[in-house]
Amino acid sequence: MKVARSPAELGPADRAVAIGTFDGVHRGHRAAIEAAIATGLRSTVVTFTPHPRKVLGYEVGLISSLERRIELIEAVGPDELVVLEFTPELASREPEDFVADVLQPLGTRVVAAAADFRFGKGRRGDTALLRAQGIDVAEVPVVNGVSSSRIRELLREGNVVAAAKLLGRPPEVEGRVVSGDQRGGTLGYPTANIAPEPDLLVPAHGIYAGAARGYRVALSIGVNPHYGGRERRVEAFLLDFEGDLYGQQLRLELWDRLRDERAFGSEEELVAQIGRDVEAARGAVRPA
Repeated sequence: MKVARSPAELGPADRAVAIGTFDGVHRGHRAAIEAAIATGLRSTVVTFTPHPRKVLGYEVGLISSLERRIELIEAVGPDELVVLEFTPELASREPEDFVADVLQPLGTRVVAAAADFRFGKGRRGDTALLRAQGIDVAEVPVVNGVSSSRIRELLREGNVVAAAKLLGRPPEVEGRVVSGDQRGGTLGYPTANIAPEPDLLVPAHGIYAGAARGYRVALSIGVNPHYGGRERRVEAFLLDFEGDLYGQQLRLELWDRLRDERAFGSEEELVAQIGRDVEAARGAVRPA
């Protein structure tokens, strides 16, 4: 898949285009991209960074980084991807201008879009406007109940299993491994302390089962209440792993939320519970 930063980098060709932010590349996003591919034309995805809602002044926790989004889009199989910088100027552009400045230079013949697709200033652009501009529409069936907003809600609740059903894959936490308190090693469970990118959504505090790099993972998200912590930590114990992950980028799939985090009566009780969490992670089933 070729990745460009403007339509001019690709030049005109007979193209079918899917347009959207595609945060998380969930089942609905994939349906739009697959519809573009199915036309038989050169399939091109147009996406935006940063997230439009952030540029418009709203808070938004991203389901995936731009780098991960590109990987997930490529896995669907389009020929090309255009990553446009979303600016206040682009947000204020009339839909006819977007057609003239982006879609026509690409040589767009078809846009793959659901019936509720909107674009341009005030979300005034729709499929009828595209047809009026001489662009056909490959209609994408709406995948009921699937949206990035709903997935974010589920992750904030810690419901990673339900989020996985909408994504079509397990949700993920990703970040660089940084130095931590190194307390896990003294308890017999050395953990990797992960620093997610600031814009990425981190699920609700709790203990999770998952996987990373082919190893099962017991993951703690929270403040370590047993030790009176206040700062959020994301700490992963990779079962049966031996080695040093410090400084590396680590992506973890979340398969299930095992329990709330809590303080214990003694360190012995804490270690016993960690042991039970590790066994639960060993037996967890990958969702979706």
